Amino acid sequence: MNIIPRDIPPRSVWVLEQAGIHPLLARLYAARGVTSTSELDDALAKLLPPSTMLGLPEAATLLADAIAQNKRLCIVADYDCDGATACAVAMRGLKLLGAQHVAYIVPDRIVDGYGLTAPIAQRVKDSGADVLITVDNGIASIDGVAHARALGLQVLVTDHHLPAAELPQADVIVNPNQPGCGFVSKSIAGVGVMFYVLMALRAELRQRGVFNSVRPEPVEGQASTGSARTGEPKLDVLLPLVALGTVADVVKLDANNRRLVAQGLKRVRALAMPSGLASLFVASGRSAPVATTFDFGFALGPRINAAGRLSDMTLGIECLLTDDPARADELAKTLDGINRERRVIEGDMREQAMLIAESLFDEGDEAPPAICVFDPDFHEGVVGIVASRIKDKLHRPAFVFAESKAPGKEHELKGSGRSIPGFHLRDALDLVAKRHPGVLLRFGGHAMAAGCTIHEDGLDTFEKGLIQVAQEWLDAATLTRRLETDGPLAPEYRRVDLVDTLHKEVWGQGFAAPTFSEEVEVLSQRLVGEKHLALKLKHQGQPVDGIWFGHTEPLPAKVTLAFRLDADEWNGVRRVRFLVEGAQL
Repeated sequence: MNIIPRDIPPRSVWVLEQAGIHPLLARLYAARGVTSTSELDDALAKLLPPSTMLGLPEAATLLADAIAQNKRLCIVADYDCDGATACAVAMRGLKLLGAQHVAYIVPDRIVDGYGLTAPIAQRVKDSGADVLITVDNGIASIDGVAHARALGLQVLVTDHHLPAAELPQADVIVNPNQPGCGFVSKSIAGVGVMFYVLMALRAELRQRGVFNSVRPEPVEGQASTGSARTGEPKLDVLLPLVALGTVADVVKLDANNRRLVAQGLKRVRALAMPSGLASLFVASGRSAPVATTFDFGFALGPRINAAGRLSDMTLGIECLLTDDPARADELAKTLDGINRERRVIEGDMREQAMLIAESLFDEGDEAPPAICVFDPDFHEGVVGIVASRIKDKLHRPAFVFAESKAPGKEHELKGSGRSIPGFHLRDALDLVAKRHPGVLLRFGGHAMAAGCTIHEDGLDTFEKGLIQVAQEWLDAATLTRRLETDGPLAPEYRRVDLVDTLHKEVWGQGFAAPTFSEEVEVLSQRLVGEKHLALKLKHQGQPVDGIWFGHTEPLPAKVTLAFRLDADEWNGVRRVRFLVEGAQL
C-alpha cells in the first residue's frame, strides 16, 4: 500500500480561514477542491435549479394533469436503499401534492430481476393504474416500457443510471445522465432525482393556482407540511429520506449532493423525520441527535438493503412510509433481524469467495487484473457485498456470480461487480459485450458498481473478456493500492471536541472523511475478538489508543499509519482514539 498525502492548496486554505472556517476544516476542505465558502453553503436556496434537468417540465405537466384528472399512479421501485427511499419520497410527496391514488410495486430480486420488465408492467396495469412511474430504474427497460405503453399506461421514467445507446420510449424521461441534459450534478442518486421531480411538480401546481384553493386537512399523524388550507406543502420533510438514499447509494458527494445530505441530517438531528427512520436509529443502536453520514451508510442503509437482498423490499419501504411509531418499531426490528441473517450468509460466502479468488494466483504472485468468482451455493442477494470485500482486499475489479433462482432462468448466472479507481465497470461490460456478442444477456450500472446476467456456459468467456479489458486499461500504478490522506495531525487537534466537529460534517464518496497519516511508535498491541488489533501508540510524544478493525497481523515498533479520528468512552470519560485504515511498512 502507498499512503499518499493529498495536495493542500495554501491559497484556498487562506481564503477559507479568512472567511472564518476553522483552520483544520479549512485545510481539509481545500484538499478536497473547495475554493470558497459558497461551495460550503448548504442552504436549500443554493440547490441546483430544477429548470436545468432535462424532462422535468414535461414530467411536472404529466403528473399535474394526472392529479387533476384523479388518475391512479403506480410507482415501480428498486430493491436497494436508494430505490426504497426514492419510492417512499415519491409516495409521500405525491400525496402531499394532492394525488389521491398512489401505490407502488417493488420487483423481487430473485423472481423478477432488476427494473421494469414486461411482467411488472402487466402487474401495474392489472392493479388499475393509469400512470407508471419508475424510481431508480427504467433507463435500461426498453421492453418493459414498450409493453407498458402498449397496455395503455403513461410512463414516466426517473432514474440516474447510465443509459445505453437506445433509450426507452417513455412518455417522459428524467435522468441527468441522458444525452442533452444540462444538470451539472450527474452523480445525483435516484432518490434525489425523484425529489427534483416533486419540486418541479409543486412549481407547476403553483403556476396553476392549485395552492390558492381550499385543500383538505392533513391526515392526523402525518408530518406537518405547512398551512393546511392555503399554504404550499413543504417538501423539506422528505429530506431525511433523500439524505439516507444518497449516502447509502455511495454516489459522489458533489456540492449539490452534500447540500441534500446536510439538510437531511439537520432534520434528523432535530428529530424531525419519519417514524421509520427514528426506529431504525434505535434498532441499530445509533443516536439520532448526533447522526452522521456514517450512520446512514453503515447502520440504516444496510438494514434497508437487507430486506431487498434476502426477503422483500416491501418491508423496507413500509418502514419508511409508516407514521405509526409502534408499527415502525416492529418493522425496524424485523429489518435488523434480516440484516443479522445477511451478515451470517455474507461471512460464509466471503470466506469461500476469497479462497476461490486467491486460488487464481500463486502465493507471492500478483493477482490477475480482474477477478471473477462463482460457486453454486452462493446467494445472489449478497454477491455485490462479497464482490466489494474481494475488491477491497485484492485491489482488483471483482465480479461474484450466483445461480439464478428465478423460474425459467435456472441456467443463468447473476453477477455483481465492484471496481477500483481508473476502471469504469459499466464501460468495461459494454466492451466485453461488443467483443463477445451474446455472452452478456443483460447488464447495467455505474463506474464503480455494475451488474450483469450471463448464461452459465458463458462464465469462462466473460472472465477472459473482462481480464483482457483490465489488462488494456490498468497499469502497475493503478493496480497498486493508494490511500490518500490529509497528512500529519497536529497535536493540538487531537481533541474530543474536534472529533465531534469533524463528525458533524458531510463526508462520503468523492468527499472522503478526514484520514491522517504519519509515523508513530507502537507501544503495545493485542488481538481483540480474534480479528481486531488493539493498539497503544505514541503520537507526537503523547500516548493514544488505536484500533485496526479486521486486521490481525502485528505491526513493527515504528510504522507509518493512516488513521481516522474517533472518540472512545470508558467510565464516562471520552478520549481520542485512532481508527487505523492502513499501514505503510
